Amino acid sequence: MTATTATRPAGTRKEPRVTVIGRTPRWQIYTPLGLYLLFTLIPFYWILLFALRPTGSTSLVPWPVTFEHFDKVWTERSFATFFQNSVLVGVVSMVMTTLVALAGGYALARFDFKVKRAFMLALLCSQFIPGALMLVPLFEIFAELRMINSLASVIVAETVFQLPLSMILISGFIKNVPYVLEEAAWVDGCGRFRAFCAVVLPMLRPGLIAVGSFAFVHSWNHFLFALMFLSDQGKQTIPVGLATLMGADSVDLGALAAGGVVAAVPVVIVFAFIQKWLVTGFSAGAVKG
Repeated sequence: MTATTATRPAGTRKEPRVTVIGRTPRWQIYTPLGLYLLFTLIPFYWILLFALRPTGSTSLVPWPVTFEHFDKVWTERSFATFFQNSVLVGVVSMVMTTLVALAGGYALARFDFKVKRAFMLALLCSQFIPGALMLVPLFEIFAELRMINSLASVIVAETVFQLPLSMILISGFIKNVPYVLEEAAWVDGCGRFRAFCAVVLPMLRPGLIAVGSFAFVHSWNHFLFALMFLSDQGKQTIPVGLATLMGADSVDLGALAAGGVVAAVPVVIVFAFIQKWLVTGFSAGAVKG
């Protein structure tokens, strides 16, 4: 019996070899992630430790748990007032920044004008200017308008400082909305504003949440404008209130830690609720329109 050998027909290409890559061991993934998580959580645990353990205790476990430091900063150190002021500044500046950036971003995304490139370049260059350089001109303007020592001055300053980046981001979100959708709304009888509200605005929800959340967090954490424009203690915000807990000769670590927890909790809650929209919004803004 003769064995036959199959030969490849002339002109056929040789099939490429497929190299199978083995799966990465789980320990190579979870070990660095665990180390990073540990490195991130230790400072938070340390703050909670000082905030919850009694004064004078050196235990590494907050037991027995006490809330004396929270009661001290909330009542004796006027943190209730600081908290209300910070909420007011954060919410109002977030709304103002989002609305103005929405109008400016729409103009940048949908209209062409002669100085558009120069205007975009100015917006980008403004991000290299530190906030400290804006203090003198803003102080002079607010002094002329008699807005010094009012929360309105901090709100306006925060809005002005955050507008350039917010406008650029929202412009990128709007570019990803197909222009033909607006044109279809115009054909159906809608004006530009009504078409924008009915067609474009609902599709910008993730982007608006992303921009608004960062505007709120920045206003909540910003220290410089509140320190320079507000002199009345009853109008100070939480970052300035935390600075008052550090004296020249001593620092009340328990009260400072409790104040830090009070300052951090609202931000953590905001990001916990909007994380889904935040990821979606930045993913949408990262796609080139």
